[in-house]
Amino acid sequence: MSEEAAMEGTAEQQPRARAWVPAQPGPAAPRRHSVRAQVLAALRRALVDGELAPGEVYSGPALAERYGVSATPVREAMQQLAGEGAVEVVPNRGFRIAQRSSRDLAELAEVRTMLEVPAIVRLARALPPERWEELRPLAAAGVAAAARGDRAGYAEADHAFHQAVMSLTGNRRLTEVTGDLLRRAQWSAAGGTRLRTAELLADASEHTALLDALIAQEYAVAERIAREHVSVARHPH
Repeated sequence: MSEEAAMEGTAEQQPRARAWVPAQPGPAAPRRHSVRAQVLAALRRALVDGELAPGEVYSGPALAERYGVSATPVREAMQQLAGEGAVEVVPNRGFRIAQRSSRDLAELAEVRTMLEVPAIVRLARALPPERWEELRPLAAAGVAAAARGDRAGYAEADHAFHQAVMSLTGNRRLTEVTGDLLRRAQWSAAGGTRLRTAELLADASEHTALLDALIAQEYAVAERIAREHVSVARHPH
């Protein structure tokens, strides 16, 4: 099997699919990037909403037909999701949606706790209250998505909030690693028992409560909230 076939995750004959054709000729790279971004966003939503079932294998051409694009942006998006642990490449067949056990979830939560909680504790004593106040819109976006019962929208808002907090450390590697861990935890829950709106709101409200504690410089309270928020027992991811 060629390297190209392995990377594509399928050797199937591609069916005729609706081509994604620009309205007017233009630079290829921006258009290709735009389509890939749209496909990636659609696949993320399908994963979190459980439309793509854990353990199932989906072919690149079938997904391309589903989203009305060529196989290339689907393949590129799926390769990115494979790097995040959401899918696995199955040579000659396509992409299998990853499955994880309760132990996997517990281990992800443990590592997140080891990285995120100490970072937040350090930041709590180093940053003035106004820096934390700047994160209010991100917390509000999460609450709004949760109130709509929008699981996929909340997953994106949750990721954005945590990335913003970790970026305050100035450590790009830490921000990258914790963001990847959160994605992997989100994918672990994909296709599982769907959370009620009240449960989403309870989780989203912890972002607001964390900011309240940090702004009030209640360090012990902030640490407790941060620790509980990433724990496997309570977190929906």
